[in-house]
Amino acid sequence: MAASIKRKPLWLGLALLGALLLVATIGLYQLGNGQDNGEPQGGPIAMPSTQGDFSLTQLGDDDIAIVSFGYTYCPDVCPMNQAVKRQALAQLSDEQRERVVPVMITVDPERDTLARMSEYMQFFGSEFIGLVGSQTQLADVAERYGVIWRRVEAPESAMAYTIDHSASLFLVNREGEILQRVLYSPTPHGLVSALGSELDS
Repeated sequence: MAASIKRKPLWLGLALLGALLLVATIGLYQLGNGQDNGEPQGGPIAMPSTQGDFSLTQLGDDDIAIVSFGYTYCPDVCPMNQAVKRQALAQLSDEQRERVVPVMITVDPERDTLARMSEYMQFFGSEFIGLVGSQTQLADVAERYGVIWRRVEAPESAMAYTIDHSASLFLVNREGEILQRVLYSPTPHGLVSALGSELDS
């Protein structure tokens, strides 16, 4: 009986050590894949767009894309995000504004055709670009940018379904590096501040 009492702490200690080694191994794997802090990785974006085939590599060395994810049937957040982009652009100088490209990637490629996206983008300005990729392209880019979306069935609605999705804005350079992530807001202050710091740097 006394022997079993002595062995129990040793067994528990070995189990704890094994668990710690497992956690450390997982942590190192995530670190090696750039996922240790949960921050989005960013990276290339290349999709058909309302202005022809689009790629971040088309940007100039000093240009910045304001990238958001949304869809044209979105009742509130998506048009607000585009309006915030437009308001922020209006507060920049002409020289600064020429260096900024507003981009929206649809999370609803099933319904958002390029023609529909083109009509939608025109509400906000001729410089606004809408991207429509395949489900595979969308899944790849969304994962790298830490964007979550899910289809929500709405059988009582004429729309049939809506899509819940992340609403952050990403300031991205031509290499796909995320310079800043701006949390959703109905006002342009945060975006104006972020753009100012990047354009002046």
